[in-house]
Amino acid sequence: MSTAHGTTTPPGVPGPRPWSADPYSDALVTGRGPLFLRRTDGWLLPLEVERWCARADAVDLTVLGRCEGTVLDVGCGPGRLVAELAARGRPALGIDVSEAAVAHTARLGGQALRRSVFEPLPGEGRWDTALLLDGNVGIGGDPAALLRRMAQLITPGGLLIVETLADVDVDERVSVHIVRVADPRSTTGPAFPWARLGTPALLRHAARAGWRREGQWSAGGRSFVALRNRDGRDGPDDRDDRDDRNSRSTSSAAEPPNSTAVINSQRARKPSPESPVANR
Repeated sequence: MSTAHGTTTPPGVPGPRPWSADPYSDALVTGRGPLFLRRTDGWLLPLEVERWCARADAVDLTVLGRCEGTVLDVGCGPGRLVAELAARGRPALGIDVSEAAVAHTARLGGQALRRSVFEPLPGEGRWDTALLLDGNVGIGGDPAALLRRMAQLITPGGLLIVETLADVDVDERVSVHIVRVADPRSTTGPAFPWARLGTPALLRHAARAGWRREGQWSAGGRSFVALRNRDGRDGPDDRDDRDDRNSRSTSSAAEPPNSTAVINSQRARKPSPESPVANR
């Protein structure tokens, strides 16, 4: 019989799973790509589906080791970070706009809501730590608005950890599609606004939004910045990888996460802006 990919399989033998009009959800179900963000000019940015669907890796664990108290993972995707925190007995909630991402997080044992970060959320203003990893600083296509929103979600003096493009000063806001590129019959999802930031651009936006830099580091080819919600307390401006970010006790101030499923926003790998994937 014919499959969605134009190949033929014998009667009674299941063929490859057809891809739907939502290539991102399909990729989370199968745990594999290839999947890309496609800009309107045709430039492709690879999405690391296999890594997101795997368990938290060594680089992820360096980030989780810096988290303080209750943790909100914005754009949690398939939920590897929320699940890892839950396994450690840490109160954490993921949010994502993808139903498939929320369901995947729940299967892993994490708690998540299918919700946009710009919608009302549990425990607003009482989360101790928030995460914007895997390119999620691009959510909404307006980093300044997103950083202002994060300040509303986190407690005064709270921590925001952001993943940025490595070693480049990029401040790009574009319209993109999420697309599966495997054969001439590529599947493309609807367009949505997205942004990409290097560390210098993030720090500029953060300063204007009232955040102060707590530290920055690189690991495994990925770059991170820790920002502190301004609250007037004294403290060092920068800390490196040797700092122990576990000294703060878990806070009970944040509202217990709702036990419904999660939300994720598409995360792009951080390629150099000068090294696009060839158009397919």
